[in-house]
Amino acid sequence: MTLIKSISGFRGTIGGTVGQNLTPQDIVESTAAYGAWVLAQGKGKSIVIGRDGRISGELVSQLVCSTLRAMGLDVIDLGLSTTPTVEMAVVMEQAAGGIILTASHNPKEWNALKLLNHKGEFISAADGAALLQLLEDGGITYATVDQLGGYKTDDTYITKHIQAILDLPLVDVAAIKAKGFKVVIDAINSTGALSVPPLLEALGCTVVVINGEITGNFAHNPEPLKNHLSQLSSEVRMQKAHLGIAVDPDVDRLVFMCEDGELFGEEYTLVAVADYVLSKRGGGNTVSNLSSTRALRDVTQKYGGTYYASAVGEVNVVEKMKAVNAVIGGEGNGGIIVPELHYGRDALAGIALFLSHLAQVGKQISTLRGTYPDYQMAKTKLDRSEDIDLNKIFTALQEKYRNEKINTEDGLKIDFEEGWVHLRPSNTEPIIRVYSESNSMVIAENLAKKIISDIQSLR
Repeated sequence: MTLIKSISGFRGTIGGTVGQNLTPQDIVESTAAYGAWVLAQGKGKSIVIGRDGRISGELVSQLVCSTLRAMGLDVIDLGLSTTPTVEMAVVMEQAAGGIILTASHNPKEWNALKLLNHKGEFISAADGAALLQLLEDGGITYATVDQLGGYKTDDTYITKHIQAILDLPLVDVAAIKAKGFKVVIDAINSTGALSVPPLLEALGCTVVVINGEITGNFAHNPEPLKNHLSQLSSEVRMQKAHLGIAVDPDVDRLVFMCEDGELFGEEYTLVAVADYVLSKRGGGNTVSNLSSTRALRDVTQKYGGTYYASAVGEVNVVEKMKAVNAVIGGEGNGGIIVPELHYGRDALAGIALFLSHLAQVGKQISTLRGTYPDYQMAKTKLDRSEDIDLNKIFTALQEKYRNEKINTEDGLKIDFEEGWVHLRPSNTEPIIRVYSESNSMVIAENLAKKIISDIQSLR
C-alpha cells in the first residue's frame, strides 16, 4: 500500500487503486475533510496553497483548489513555491490555514498534502486525529452555488520571504557580500531553483545552478544525502567554489558541501547555525529530535544553554521549542527552525545564517566543520509489512536491553555506553527507520546491525 493517511497529512503515489494510492478520489476526500476541519475552527475562510515542482503538482493543485472552493473556502494560490514560503504566507495573509503539495524527499511518483493551521504551522496530533475522524465519518457538506469560494493567484511571496530573511538582525548581509562567495546550488529540478539563487544573489554571491529546470524529473534521488550528491561534489571542485548547497524539492531541508567536494554533514547544518545564533544571543536553549546528533547538545552546553530532545517530526520540535523558549532548533536532516522568523523548517533562513557565520569566522567551510565534535551517524531502514507487530518487537527489545538507558517517547531509543540506536516507524513511508550514532562509523553501523538482527529474529 502506497497511501498513508496520518496526523501528518496525506501522502502516496499517483495513480493506481482508490484507497491504496493517491488517486483523484483520495485527494478530493482528504481535501474536503481538511476543509471541514478548517471551517469548524472558526478562524476564517481563506486557504493558502503552494506546490513544489513535481510532475503531478499542477493536477493535484487543481483538484485541491476546486475542492476547497466547493467547500466555500477562498483559495490563495502561490503556484510553484516552497514549504517555508507557504507557512509564512499563511500568517501574512491572516489565512485560516494552508496546504503544501509536496512529498518532500520522496521520488517523483509520490505527492502529498501537508496541512497547516492558521499560524502557518503543521497541525497538531490532536487536530490531525480529529481530521482523520472527519475523513472516516464522511458526510461532508459542500457549499451551495451562491456560497462557492473564491480563487486568486499570488506569485510575490518568495520575494517577500527572502526580504524577511534579509531583515533578520543576525543575517550579516554586509559581511557576506564582502566575502563574495561562489556557491553551487543543486536545485533538484524543483522550486529551489526559484528561491535559492535570488537569495544568494541578494547576499552578493556568485551563483552556479545545477538541475535548475523545474520539470519534476529529478536528476537523482531527491533526498539530499551524500550518495545522491556526486554531481554537486564534482561541480563544486570544478568551479573552485567556496561551497555547495543542496536542498530537497520543497526547500525545507538543507545540506552544505565543503570546498573540497566533501559534505559538511546534514546533521551539522543545525549544529553550525546554532553555534552562530548562540554566540550572538549569549547562549540559550536548543531543541532537536531524538534521532539527531549529540553535537548540538555539546555546542549548546558550551554557551551555557540547555539542550532538549523531542519526538521526531517538525510539529513535535516546534512544540518543544515553544515550551522551553528555544532560540534555535530543528532536525538532524538539515532542517533549521528560526523562531524569530517563523516556526517551520526553512532552508533559505538556514543558508543566510550559515553564510553569516562563515563570513564572520573567516575560515574555509571544511575548517569550520573541523571545529565541531565529530560524531558518526548511520541511517538505514527496514521495510515494514502490515503483519509486523512493532509493539511486540519494541517490548522484546526493551526487555533484552533493560540494563541500558531506554527512551520510548518516539519509537524506541537505546543508549549504549559506546553510542545510541533509535528505531521508529516512519510517518511518511511504509518503513522502520534505524538511526545510530557513535564516535566511530564502524561502531555506529555495528550497533544498527545488532538491533536489525534482533528485529529479524523477532519477526
